[in-house]
Amino acid sequence: MTDERPPGVPETIATYLRLRGLPLSKAARRKRQRRGDPEGSLPFTKGRDPGTLGDAISALTTSSGWTPQLEREELALNWETIAGAENAEHSHIETFAQGLVVVRCDSTARATQMRMMRAAFLTRILEVYPEAGVKEIRFFGPDVPTWKHGFRRVQGRGPRDTYG
Repeated sequence: MTDERPPGVPETIATYLRLRGLPLSKAARRKRQRRGDPEGSLPFTKGRDPGTLGDAISALTTSSGWTPQLEREELALNWETIAGAENAEHSHIETFAQGLVVVRCDSTARATQMRMMRAAFLTRILEVYPEAGVKEIRFFGPDVPTWKHGFRRVQGRGPRDTYG
């Protein structure tokens, strides 16, 4: 093997320069064709400017299908802007399931009041969070304990005037 390197050029650089002139392998040619980049990446050409982080995250969430879930989470976090400060103080979103939002209220009276304003809440949600997939809202009062425990219980309605 003859040493063809110019004087003063290290052997590693001479080897690199010699190999750079060789034709590409079949695998490398296929990879380059798949990429659609025949001559490699050229500086100062169109599409070389970096994008913003927000655009990159937006593209990621859209391509991954995370947008509806993120909108529902944002709705739960910003419930106060939808319901108003006073209503949000006495209620919270409990679950999301197949277009249904379940809201738990502190009292039965508050749940009844919010049921009457259901159309306004749903309209506001659809305006602000259209990708959340909300189709219906249900309002419930506080959970009360059941008095029907065990197999030796007396039939009837249970205690009255205890909650409400």
